[in-house]
Amino acid sequence: MGGLAVLAKEAGHRVTGCDANVYPPMSTQLEAQGIELIQGFGPEQVALNPDLYVIGNVVSRGNPLVEEILNRSLPYVSGPQWMGEHILRNRWVLAVAGTHGKTTTSAMLAWILEDAGYAPGFLIGGVPMNFGISARLSGTVDGKPADSAFFVIEADEYDTAFFDKRSKFVHYHAKTAVLNNLEYDHADIFPDLGAIETQFHHLVRTVPGIGRVIANADEASLGRVLKRGCWSGQERFGGVPGADWTLKEHEDGSFDVLFQGAVAGKVQWELTGKHNRSNALAAIAAARHVGVPVAQAAESLARFVSVKRRMEVRGVVNGVTVYDDFAHHPTAIATTVGGLRQKLGRAAAAGSAAGRILAVLEPRSNTMKLGAMKDALPGSLAEADLVFGYGSEQALGWSLGTALAPMGDIASAYEDIGVMVQAIKAQARPGDHIVVMSNGGFGGVHQQLLEALAS
Repeated sequence: MGGLAVLAKEAGHRVTGCDANVYPPMSTQLEAQGIELIQGFGPEQVALNPDLYVIGNVVSRGNPLVEEILNRSLPYVSGPQWMGEHILRNRWVLAVAGTHGKTTTSAMLAWILEDAGYAPGFLIGGVPMNFGISARLSGTVDGKPADSAFFVIEADEYDTAFFDKRSKFVHYHAKTAVLNNLEYDHADIFPDLGAIETQFHHLVRTVPGIGRVIANADEASLGRVLKRGCWSGQERFGGVPGADWTLKEHEDGSFDVLFQGAVAGKVQWELTGKHNRSNALAAIAAARHVGVPVAQAAESLARFVSVKRRMEVRGVVNGVTVYDDFAHHPTAIATTVGGLRQKLGRAAAAGSAAGRILAVLEPRSNTMKLGAMKDALPGSLAEADLVFGYGSEQALGWSLGTALAPMGDIASAYEDIGVMVQAIKAQARPGDHIVVMSNGGFGGVHQQLLEALAS
């Protein structure tokens, strides 16, 4: 919604917005764009008398402002529908869907197109550091605003709004659709994996015949989705035999990109983890669909600088590195920690001290709060040397300490951030890597850790 506000302002509208809680990096980005932020959902905000209320899915019936809008019969629309009708119409939409990796893959794809001179517009659920913003209508060519035909959008399967229970991505009408992966998530709105597969098939149904679906061949769930019908071109990426897009990894972390068995390019970068290599394959395949040569796309990724809150280094104090990461699903947690472990393993092989991984986790997503994934937490954190969890039983509805108990003495749970910070400080030593994982602000724990380590 913050990115959508930026697009609306860039399109010439006066924009204000409200939320119960706004925090960086989105709050600072909005302020930099001159977009007024209002704390809370007070019904008195109707006095602003806007032409239209664009409503996100975070609010529901009973929200004071929503009730006032409904009572007064004021005009409103969902964010995804507004995007589809006012921004994406008549554009070549490249939509990236999946349980994991949407933000990073979208950022990679936008950067590849930018580096190739396509000047794409984009809406991404994070801040790609190559751009410094999460959304724009279009880029520039030769210093002048470009009216680009291409738009990259992160396509979320979560429902659209309290009045529209379809997944957001059905509103985008993608011509190029990337299906990164598909696991069970969003236990607050989906009863099982099959319900999410149905929504993904709704997305597939919107891709035109001249379009292309680029799907992860390693995901059985996506295979089931496509077996229900696909009316556009298809390409598969992954490690299974017969996939159109595969890769060959080298010891230094670089990898060759293979298309239908032949080497078509090489990616040399600093990113870690199997998930990022998979994201790169998907982005390269999508860029090829709009005309970017594979070798050129692979070379562009050498200059890709990832996304804020995706293993973002927040600081190094007394030899201890503190990272911020958005991981909040067990699979994402495992890939984040495993990717860092792989990077440290390469450093150790090269003669450097590997250091330990201290994982700091806040399970705060709706799925986590429902306890649907709590039993998977120990396995997802297996690559960490020490684990520190934050969350009260009252807030979660289940005991984080009990969930982490199978990990033994290496894991501990806290209900007070200050106490947890001091416990981490007591354990940390030079060479350690502290990975903070949450899909929220986490009480500013990153800065608290840096200050504690410095004292």
